[in-house]
Amino acid sequence: MVLFLVAYLGGVLTILSPCILPVLPFVFARGDQPFLKSGLPLLLGMALTFAVVASLAAVGGGWAVQANQYGRWVAIVLMAVFGLMLLLPQLAEHATRPLVEWGSRLSASASRGASESGVPSIVPSLLLGVATGLLWAPCAGPILGLLLTGAALNGASVQTSLLLLAYAAGAATSLAGALLIGGRLFKAMKRSLGAGEWIRRGIGAALLCGVAAIALGLDTGVLAQVSLASTSKVEQALVDKIRPAPRTVPEPSDVVVSRGPGSTVMMSVAAGGLPVEGAMPSLAGAVQWLNSAPLTAEQLRGKVVLVDFWTYSCINCLRALPYVRAWSDKYKDKGLIVIGVHAPEFAFEKNVDNVRKAVKDLKVDYPVAIDNDYAIWRAFNNEYWPAHYFIDAKGNIRHHHFGEGEYVESERVIQQLLAEAGKGEMSGGFVKVDASGAQAAPDNADVKSPETYIGYERAENFASSGLVRDKAHAYATRPELKSGQWTLAGDWNVGGQSAVLDQGGGRISYQFHARDLHLVLGPGKDGKPVRFRVLIDGKPPGADHGVDIDAQGNGAVLEQRLYQLVRQQGSVTDRRFDIEFLDPGAEAFAFTFG
Repeated sequence: MVLFLVAYLGGVLTILSPCILPVLPFVFARGDQPFLKSGLPLLLGMALTFAVVASLAAVGGGWAVQANQYGRWVAIVLMAVFGLMLLLPQLAEHATRPLVEWGSRLSASASRGASESGVPSIVPSLLLGVATGLLWAPCAGPILGLLLTGAALNGASVQTSLLLLAYAAGAATSLAGALLIGGRLFKAMKRSLGAGEWIRRGIGAALLCGVAAIALGLDTGVLAQVSLASTSKVEQALVDKIRPAPRTVPEPSDVVVSRGPGSTVMMSVAAGGLPVEGAMPSLAGAVQWLNSAPLTAEQLRGKVVLVDFWTYSCINCLRALPYVRAWSDKYKDKGLIVIGVHAPEFAFEKNVDNVRKAVKDLKVDYPVAIDNDYAIWRAFNNEYWPAHYFIDAKGNIRHHHFGEGEYVESERVIQQLLAEAGKGEMSGGFVKVDASGAQAAPDNADVKSPETYIGYERAENFASSGLVRDKAHAYATRPELKSGQWTLAGDWNVGGQSAVLDQGGGRISYQFHARDLHLVLGPGKDGKPVRFRVLIDGKPPGADHGVDIDAQGNGAVLEQRLYQLVRQQGSVTDRRFDIEFLDPGAEAFAFTFG
């Protein structure tokens, strides 16, 4: 119930968001009508439509988004016609004449409950609300982001839709208050000034302006970047109230972990006395297994098991992977079984062939469960990449660790669980790893740039005028950027998870502060390589180049994965990173740093 309350309050706060501005004219178009017969049906239609569309978009994939795009254009046309009818009374009379004639043939009893056109007054308002729900694109603050990403990870459910409906109901509540106040104001103006016709025309003009703003993408572009009245701090405070406190030791180590669906937090858990944390959940939800036949919790009884949640483009997972491989090699003959649960973050990581190639390239030879539906993720109630769960020979979870670091402590847990299973004392100390490239340990002391997503669903710190959603747009770079800011240049089509370059010559720029810079990239749909060139502070990187480029900054996108583009050799300061793609088709997902 607390989560529903937070979702509702998040919706209430949208009245203060600039993204509500384009739909206000649609709401106030019924401001002079009775609230119960006009305003309330409009807001109900808006809330229900938004909840349905958002639920489908969150769990239904691209087809739902595409269908809603068509619905938005139909709604835009209907709203434009409605605005013209308010602005031009002659047009309204001509358009509604057939309905008036139809209404005149209805019985007297039906006519008493009908509007001037012969249609019950509740119906136009309800349809107007449905259209408004199709057009409404609220700014994705912390609360809406939590709901949508939770829906994407947890799949379709009644709770998902009800939470989104609670959010929409909150927005409808605040709009209802504004509508009631506005309706009284309109009536007072009509009584005192006799200006009803001019008010109606003014609303029609405002409605047409709202239609134009939405058609031009201002509601999802410019307004999403404007901070007329930021509610993020209030929303984040509400989220923090309901999020359970992490289980941490008094002095957690300085490690990073990617939290589903991608935010970065600090978290670590100590072994202590290794209490029983619960029974090992089922592994039955995997869509496929690599390097092994399907395994079950029952088959694993008598073995010590390490379950590693990872995904192959996650930098935190890649840096922990050498230790997981080393533990598997060292202790597999002693009774340890390592299972990698590959839970994808990006859509391309759901492609089993991509995962199979990554498993081969990364030299992962232990069993890997492909958890494309997040069934195992949910069974473990997991929230992080990477996440390690240590399970004893009786099938009980005895310890867990989220993120990088504390490798000695984790290996000590493995040794203790093997000793409990009767494998004797473990000798030989602890594994030593000499990782290179993207798998090398980060320089946490100098990492001041946050993980940054390029798709509009989680994009932050974009320094230009705003991301235009789901259509090609010409972007211009900026000569000066603040630390943590980034821009696009050239013709890009920005989607929910990534941006795709339509023509060669496009750029991405980032002002970063870290030793290492990585960028998750993919080639075009045809799979052709995309050549690129990297500059640091306007010059070739030289000795500061990453493993995926040469000293002149030249490289190519050959497959969908994480590319290490910068590894600085000297002192770390704020520097400007530019990558220019010489061919079209490049797809960029996210920056990570180390």
